[in-house]
Amino acid sequence: MENITPNPQVLIDIVQTRMPYGKYKGTIIADIPISYLEWMAGKGFTKDKLGMLLSTTFEIKTNGLSEILFMVKKNLAQANKGSK
Repeated sequence: MENITPNPQVLIDIVQTRMPYGKYKGTIIADIPISYLEWMAGKGFTKDKLGMLLSTTFEIKTNGLSEILFMVKKNLAQANKGSK
């Protein structure tokens, strides 16, 4: 079995990147409703970075792990607050 190391930058990107198009244009990817992610999953996610972020968010939310995204947002906000 291949040893896969998770990349924490993916979670940071999910809570900082805004959707560039569509119904939720301008919305932080972590804040896109699961219903829209389900619809996109049915259409097929693109094979680029945005598609990876959206599909990862879909997996996180459908597995009941949204708390992870909340914690990443909170930690980034605290880190940014402390650096000012």
